[in-house]
Amino acid sequence: MKQTFVIGVDFGTDSVRAILVKTDDGTIVDQSTFEYPRWKEGLYCKPEKQQFRQHPLDHIEGLEYTITSIVRDAKIEKSAITGICIDTTGSSPIPVDADGNALALQQDFTEDPDAMMILWKDHTAMKEAEEITKMAKTWGGLDFTKFVGGVYSSEWFWAKILYSIRNNKSIRSAAYSWMEHCDYITFLLIENKDLKTFKRSRCAAGHKAMWNKLWDGPPPREFLSLLDPYLGLLRSRLYEKTYTSDQPAGTLSKEWSEKLGLPVSTIIAVGTFDAHAGAVGSEIKENTLVKVMGTSTCDIIVSSRENLQDVALPGICGQVDGSVLPNAIGLEAGQSAFGDMLAWFVDILYWPLQQLSDSDGSFSEVSKEDIHKILSSKAEKISDDTSVPLSIDWINGRRTPHTNQALKATIANFDLGTTAPHIYKSLIEAICYGAKNILEHFEDRKIEIQTVIGVGGVAKKSPLAMQTLANILDRPIHIAKTEQACALGAAMYASVATGIHSSLQDAIIKMGNGFETTYNPENAAVIQYQRKYKKYLELGAFVEHTLLNIEAHV
Repeated sequence: MKQTFVIGVDFGTDSVRAILVKTDDGTIVDQSTFEYPRWKEGLYCKPEKQQFRQHPLDHIEGLEYTITSIVRDAKIEKSAITGICIDTTGSSPIPVDADGNALALQQDFTEDPDAMMILWKDHTAMKEAEEITKMAKTWGGLDFTKFVGGVYSSEWFWAKILYSIRNNKSIRSAAYSWMEHCDYITFLLIENKDLKTFKRSRCAAGHKAMWNKLWDGPPPREFLSLLDPYLGLLRSRLYEKTYTSDQPAGTLSKEWSEKLGLPVSTIIAVGTFDAHAGAVGSEIKENTLVKVMGTSTCDIIVSSRENLQDVALPGICGQVDGSVLPNAIGLEAGQSAFGDMLAWFVDILYWPLQQLSDSDGSFSEVSKEDIHKILSSKAEKISDDTSVPLSIDWINGRRTPHTNQALKATIANFDLGTTAPHIYKSLIEAICYGAKNILEHFEDRKIEIQTVIGVGGVAKKSPLAMQTLANILDRPIHIAKTEQACALGAAMYASVATGIHSSLQDAIIKMGNGFETTYNPENAAVIQYQRKYKKYLELGAFVEHTLLNIEAHV
């Protein structure tokens, strides 16, 4: 039987990765990575305003570079590569014209941040998110937030669009429609350029745009028009049906066939979000929690339709039929900052070194990675009975449980004996306490969790964080072997969309890479962290209900 291959493309926050995968056993034959050059320069972003935008050219250039690299280097017939699936961050919407072209690619908008993709971590739309939540509760009809945890987030589709069109009249006039990042890249690749018939991602629409079969699509025009007439008009330009990522969205266009060196018969699967693809690449099954840990975390669980029939779970990031596995309910939670919290602290320490290096070059050989390594090494040696500060992990707001992006992080109980490694250890503990809070939130609502799987950059690179997580959760943490779980999951979707595998479950069995190690809880540390976790919850309640109110009245 002829060997076949598929390509999984994973668009992360800082870079895009493409992998070439054998469909019979999941072997990654080749891979390529492209860092976004404009994003790396900090263009179109204002962190002090929580504004994070990305130019679509970063993604288009990265798409072409990574795929052409692996196609060129692979010593195989191009016809053996049968399909491609795209996964991306989300919700990361981008405004487009009537033909589906990104506004940022047009001359009038090439430097306009509001024409760029609004990255998942952009929180400029907090006011609009609160307005959407309030309207959903009070307008007199269905509460369209019921299947996205009951609170709409500033990280999501409608809030970001509402903010953009209110603050930029040019975008309001020019944006015929909006597309999620995973849909935009998929649409870019396929031959049929018809927005009306294009197959939108079930995952993106359900978790971020309040799509549901119960109300035949996204919220209806009459509801959205109450927020702004533009949203009502936009509703008519979107979609009603959505599709799971094991289905084909189309075939490769002639233009992209020539760019990539692949035949026009190559199947392009329906797009999806990175964390959900990562759960598939980590061999998710029922009663398994997959923690995709990078700059933020996404916590993914699947549950049977029978288990959640007519039940809407509060305080999470959505429950969507088919968003992970086609025949199960996908549940999403997460933390708005995970690796980002550690990166923030390293940036603080690196700043003076960079300033000195700029002046005389004396610290030019010191990197942020070096700082991470030395902090982690010293933090590991801090004994369990040593006083470590208590921190709260809401440095980019709280995503779950019960989203509140207005919340801030806290570091408490430090003194003149507190060192940089003490603070680093405290921040690791904080993000692990946040993870425990999410796990308990699910279990309190009768979602059984038997296994915890860790994937992503933090899971692979930080034994300290993973051992701390095992101790705080008091559960083994199984680390997926592959370093490209999201791209591998996308490749699995592609293998089903092309007909190579009959079902996603079959693809997972055949293409799964297994696990490389397990972190087991340490009894003495478990007992200590149980006490500190209670203090974390108490401090978190104080921060949320006291400090936030003080700030609101200053």
